[in-house]
Amino acid sequence: MPSPNPGRSQPTRRHRAYAAAQPRAFAEGQPQAKALAEIRNSQAERNMAKVAFIGLGVMGYPMAGHLKAKGHEVTVYNRNPTKAQAWVSQHAGVSAPTPADAAKGQEIVFACVGNDDDLRSVTLGGQGAFAGMEKGAIFVDHTTASAHVARELAAAAQAGGFGFVDAPVSGGQAGAENGVLTVMCGGEPETYARAEPVIAAYARMCKLMGPAGSGQLTKMVNQICIAGLVQALSEGVHFAKRAGLDVEAMLEVISKGAAGSWQMENRGKTMNIGKFDYGFAVDWMRKDLAIVLEEARSNGAQLPVTALVDQFYAEVQKMGGRRWDTSSLLARLEE
Repeated sequence: MPSPNPGRSQPTRRHRAYAAAQPRAFAEGQPQAKALAEIRNSQAERNMAKVAFIGLGVMGYPMAGHLKAKGHEVTVYNRNPTKAQAWVSQHAGVSAPTPADAAKGQEIVFACVGNDDDLRSVTLGGQGAFAGMEKGAIFVDHTTASAHVARELAAAAQAGGFGFVDAPVSGGQAGAENGVLTVMCGGEPETYARAEPVIAAYARMCKLMGPAGSGQLTKMVNQICIAGLVQALSEGVHFAKRAGLDVEAMLEVISKGAAGSWQMENRGKTMNIGKFDYGFAVDWMRKDLAIVLEEARSNGAQLPVTALVDQFYAEVQKMGGRRWDTSSLLARLEE
């Protein structure tokens, strides 16, 4: 049967499904492309959220920026208010004087601070975010912290009538700035499902690993693997230099084989020229490894290489490398 309007294409079954959800666009006889664009824009608007971000360090500052750039309504809090004002000036968001004030009226509250104690200080107590959380809201913690504090705060959140997701990240400052972080999450599936589309503003990969604490445990595995890989890469580069090899040529060849890794691709050349200012600092790595080794003492895991590399990093700190990146294990071998 000929189309009643040969100048206009007719909706497919999929388009009719869209039309069922948004009949107005099709009822007005708009072209399919325009109607579908209107529907998608409407859906995108429904996915926008009122959020707060607590902690504007080298990770939190760009992560909060990505949330604002994606259209979310963002309120920020930082212990140093000057940093919060700088973020507001750059991104046109809003700052709050306390974590509790930042959390008021928000659907999701994010945090990315230093350690367990910092996390408790911005969540608990009269000025903490939990005091301002709405019933049914969600708190997402991107701090690399212990599984113990994740479970503790998840219990406190449940008692307060809101959700909690521990969601440590991997990818470093560059990953945060480029919006391509890997996010490892612990929490209830329903809570995670609501948070994940918003986390997507700065994530390349985001996955629920299990109940509260599972995100932190997964991040511990991540740090165990990095510690061993960087030490092995340092020894390989050190050996190649002593053997008189062209280190760059060596890295180019073996990076395409079984020895290849992210660390080799991204840090091998900079290690070779003695530059160690490309990301995650030794001080931060030692903080993370302390969490790992404490958890291992609790669960009985045997981590001899991790414990040894932790001591190597202690030696790098004594060399003045507290703020060098983690590839500076090579400097210890060459000293």
